[in-house]
Amino acid sequence: VQLVESGGGLVQPGGSLRLSCTGSGFFFGLYKMSWYRQVPGQERDLVAFITSDSGLKYYADTVRGRFTISRDNVKNTVDLQMNSLKPEDTAVYFCNAVRLDNDFWGQGTQVTVSS
Repeated sequence: VQLVESGGGLVQPGGSLRLSCTGSGFFFGLYKMSWYRQVPGQERDLVAFITSDSGLKYYADTVRGRFTISRDNVKNTVDLQMNSLKPEDTAVYFCNAVRLDNDFWGQGTQVTVSS
């Protein structure tokens, strides 16, 4: 099982980034997919999730209206489009796949918002 995130980097406030996560080794299309983020010394927080059929999307209050989660069950990818980025969005972003007792994590990708 692998979840591999990509797309992180350094961006100025107000800018945009698109994170992508590719899954392999499991039936991607059956899993709820989520993005979390973590700042050193703090808990890992849920940013957004999308159900297996894309029928439901959830966003944390801190990102609603700025971030958009989407998935492609043919390509086994889940993306997070991040617009109007703020310095407080700086964190390591993790991809997560959950179904029943299975809970898989990626290694994370760093997002830094700074001028």
